[in-house]
Amino acid sequence: MIRLIGYFFGVGAFLLLGVAAAVAIYLGAITKDLPDYEVLANYAPPVTTRFHAGNGALMAEYARERRLYLPIQAIPDRVKAAFISAEDKNFYQHPGVDITGLVRAIAVNLQNFGSGRRPVGASTITQQVAKNFLLTSDQTIDRKIKEAILSFRIEQAYSKDRILELYLNEIFFGLNSYGIAGAALTYFDKSVTELTVAETAYLAALPKGPANYHPFRKTEAAIERRNWVIDRMVENGYVTKADGEDAKKQPLGVTPRRGGAHLFASDFFAEEVRRQIIQKYGDNALYEGGLSVRTSLDPQLQIVARKALQDGLLSYDERRGFHGPIKTIEIGGDWGEPLGKIASLSDVPEWKLAVVLSVDAEGAEIGIQPEKEASGKIVPERLTGHISAKNMQWAYRSAGGQRKTAKSPEGVLGPGDVIYVEPTGEESEYRLRQPPKVQGGLVAMDPHTGRVLAMVGGFSYAQSEFNRATQAMRQPGSSFKPFVYAAALDNGYTPASVILDAPIEIVAGGQVWRPENYGGGSAGPSTLRLGIEKSRNLMTVRLANDMGMNIVAEYAERFGIYDKMPPLLSMSLGSGETTVLRMVSAYAVIANGGKQIKPSLIDRIQDRYGKTIFRHEDRTCDNCNAGDWEKQEEPVLTDNREQVLDPMTSYQITSMMEGVIARGTAAGKIQLDRPIAGKTGTTNDEKDAWFVGYTPDLVAGLYLGFDDPAPLGRGATGGSLSAPIFNAFIQEAVKGTRPGKFVVPEGMSLIPVNRKTGMAAVEGEPDTIIEAFKPGTGPADSFSVIGGLDQYVPPEEILRNSPQANQAVTSGSNGLF
Repeated sequence: MIRLIGYFFGVGAFLLLGVAAAVAIYLGAITKDLPDYEVLANYAPPVTTRFHAGNGALMAEYARERRLYLPIQAIPDRVKAAFISAEDKNFYQHPGVDITGLVRAIAVNLQNFGSGRRPVGASTITQQVAKNFLLTSDQTIDRKIKEAILSFRIEQAYSKDRILELYLNEIFFGLNSYGIAGAALTYFDKSVTELTVAETAYLAALPKGPANYHPFRKTEAAIERRNWVIDRMVENGYVTKADGEDAKKQPLGVTPRRGGAHLFASDFFAEEVRRQIIQKYGDNALYEGGLSVRTSLDPQLQIVARKALQDGLLSYDERRGFHGPIKTIEIGGDWGEPLGKIASLSDVPEWKLAVVLSVDAEGAEIGIQPEKEASGKIVPERLTGHISAKNMQWAYRSAGGQRKTAKSPEGVLGPGDVIYVEPTGEESEYRLRQPPKVQGGLVAMDPHTGRVLAMVGGFSYAQSEFNRATQAMRQPGSSFKPFVYAAALDNGYTPASVILDAPIEIVAGGQVWRPENYGGGSAGPSTLRLGIEKSRNLMTVRLANDMGMNIVAEYAERFGIYDKMPPLLSMSLGSGETTVLRMVSAYAVIANGGKQIKPSLIDRIQDRYGKTIFRHEDRTCDNCNAGDWEKQEEPVLTDNREQVLDPMTSYQITSMMEGVIARGTAAGKIQLDRPIAGKTGTTNDEKDAWFVGYTPDLVAGLYLGFDDPAPLGRGATGGSLSAPIFNAFIQEAVKGTRPGKFVVPEGMSLIPVNRKTGMAAVEGEPDTIIEAFKPGTGPADSFSVIGGLDQYVPPEEILRNSPQANQAVTSGSNGLF
């Protein structure tokens, strides 16, 4: 018996050693190619990039995985307790693998064998970290063993809090959200510190299977799972029973957060910043880099700019008549379903989509597009309203705007027509609206820094994402003329220099060009001031021809209007193509006294660790960081910007453009309580209407035109169309701010001159103006005209058209024509 026992013991020992050897060989093979768990120390997950407005308001978010990384210290205890209760209640006690939980799971799975129930898992939070970061999700024995081995090693290398931090920032919650901070924003539009017990419990329920507990498709299952988590929190002592019962009575309350732009009216601005970030750093930096981008956007100014441009576009478009309904639907049954499926202009919340239910001579009865629930389901309630005849009279006119084609609402709308409407303020009363076909772009900028404060790229971003402020290449027309005149003033001419306003013929390359003034006619010899105030094309061409187009081209490039401008005379009238942003930037140089600026939509960019990697402000201050004041001089911020225009020239051209608003092509269109300068612009056949203007501290510009350039109609000039929009914007933009003044540079002389002849005016002489002259210059002693005569205009005709010149000649002055 003893020998038999010894025999069996030997065999058993041999088998045990064999099994141990096999296990050792197996484990050796398994662990030989285990991933390096030390990579967790350098964990840098894809993180959401966030754009902020100039005041810090969240503007937009971009991410492939919506994740915001939070250190464990920033995660509330209640949130940690919910996940520990749901996933691993012994997390702070086990060494990586929960043996008790494992045995319990095995027993339950054996009991449920053959029942069809899903096997119960026993993975700890540490094991999930090992799987999520280092392994695949294969359901194999090999993977589970690797997971357990890595869990032991991870527990030895990192603290429990570090492991929990990795877990809470990595896990997937559904709806493209990763990490607890991203999930809190995605599901509840809250930070983690604001989450309630019920909300925390629901998020803790999701890692098991987000699709199984979808808040809208699987609502009952989601509530059941959430309540189970709440019970575990109560059972583990993290929440009182009373609070737990109260939390279970609450609805899920999920309010999904939309992506893209979050700040009202900022879509065009945000999209332009997005393009610049991609161009500068690449796609991965934007969608995974966790950048924090502080933009220059002024949210209030942006709203003002949006409203001004939209109102101007609508005003023009409605004068041109009704384009017709968006589409027509059946209204015999439930009109809410087909109407609810039509996409509306999401960034024009003032408007509602509606369907015409009936129409008569008094107006139209309409059904308003039903609201949608967060789940996307159409709300069953049906809201109706009315459009009275007076609120749609503009639509009686045909789309061409030439004649009326209807005498009542019955001639405009029919049952089933889908239209846009806007509440009038009266109960159930609406106004007929339509998205305009004409478009435009507007930019507002700080002339001292180049910071873009507002940008509107069209009527609606939802209607068209094309940004007409930065992407549309348009002819600036006469709004380019100030730069021709600035070049002249910088090169020996004065505001009182006289140029001939008379027909001219240019022959080049066998082609004959005969420019004309807008509206025809000519005024004879006139000063530079009058030429820019009245926007005289013939004078501008003669001035550019006398000065030389190479100089004009050099100035246009210096101001950033064009990268390379061909020195053609027609370019002096703004026939080249540029953008609103470039034009506003160029005017900003004049407004700030001739200092070069870099237009920028971005103030600062920080990486995920808070390190600043870009800053728009590149001026230096050597003594700004002194530790103590030891009676040293105050620190000075060094202005290292290039002087691209003489400050005296800047003031002269500014003064001349003040005249544009006071007496010229924008007379009566701009009403402001402070100094303001600006210039209108109208291109051939009235295809584009421009206005660019500025106060001492704000410059803004815009254009109106069809995307496929076409005439806007006779009389559709920069003064009649764009100047009123600028006026609406600038009046609201400067409200509550202190008026500034255009500063006269030291050394300039202010001398009264005759407005027409440019010669010094005697006391009491009518039609005089105070003109600014640089040192060494002044009014001419004799009447002389730049540009000479040509075969088209005899001297007597010039004198007949110019009484002041006639007086100067007949009084003995040496007239040079």
